Amino acid sequence: MNNQDVKNLKKRYFIWLYKTAKETFDKFERKFTQVDIDNDILDEMEKELLGSYLPHEKDALQKYINDFQKYIENKEKACSELRDQGKKINPEFIFSEIKLDAVEKAIVKGLGRRGLDEIKALYEKEMTERILKSTEH
Repeated sequence: MNNQDVKNLKKRYFIWLYKTAKETFDKFERKFTQVDIDNDILDEMEKELLGSYLPHEKDALQKYINDFQKYIENKEKACSELRDQGKKINPEFIFSEIKLDAVEKAIVKGLGRRGLDEIKALYEKEMTERILKSTEH
């Protein structure tokens, strides 16, 4: 096996390591990010509701807005339970963050900053393609 073959094997392993560590970490973090976005959407919907709708339309729409607000509240509660166990931070969450950081440092050591940037870009592209493909059906 020549040097390029070894480098390719290492790069593929780094890609796999990053993917698995990032997916585990994102399992926790994405829910919190979603709550932030959902709250922004709720704010915009409430502003829209105050706009040009007639009173009977507002009443009908308010039910859906209230349902969405309950959905957000339930998601926030689930997020806290997932990340926090009582007042103790979930050790699995902490470990996932530490591992992702260590994997990124190992990639920089092995492939350089550009290598890490490339792997991150590949990961984001793959995750975006998965989302787009899953909604096609």
